[in-house]
Amino acid sequence: MKTLSLNVIALAVSLALSTGAMAQSLSKTDYKAGKDKIAAEYKLAKKGCAPLSGNANDICEAEAKGRDKVALAELELHYKPTSENHYKASVAKAEAVYAVANERCDDKAGNVKDVCVKEAKAAEIGAKADAKAQMKALDANTTAYEKAAAANDKATEKAVDAFKDANADKLEAQYKVAKEKCDTYAGSTKDECINKAKLSFGK
Repeated sequence: MKTLSLNVIALAVSLALSTGAMAQSLSKTDYKAGKDKIAAEYKLAKKGCAPLSGNANDICEAEAKGRDKVALAELELHYKPTSENHYKASVAKAEAVYAVANERCDDKAGNVKDVCVKEAKAAEIGAKADAKAQMKALDANTTAYEKAAAANDKATEKAVDAFKDANADKLEAQYKVAKEKCDTYAGSTKDECINKAKLSFGK
């Protein structure tokens, strides 16, 4: 049951930023304000850990440090929404979860503690592997999108050219019809008819 729980945590870490992560980026002003806010929150969280002692203090500080790292990584992602920053944010979450889980294992002893530590590490490794896979998938999707866009532009260009050619052929055929009709006339009337046809069809 514990292994399942840690696997669920790892999956949550790896997928937490998968939806909407590549959203509109922050302004430089908002980015700086965000960093200041994160720094203030971390300082306050550390102060809250001060009254605690022993492993409770260690857990509290690991949680504070983890939140700080994750918040900074997410801020960087929103400021510069790249696949690499998406990966770094996912890794920050994985490491934060592991750090806290590892500290909690210190409350145990013997084989129970050993198993706890290994499960925490396995969850971290799994989350990081998922994060790397997501980064590669994002890069692959971006490349595919760019290629598809280029192919679409080329296809559109070819279609436009095809319609232009078709239109030119139709106009030429219509001009020949109009010119042929002028043969029913003679002299200046015929000349006037031909000139009118040429003007109408841009000849």
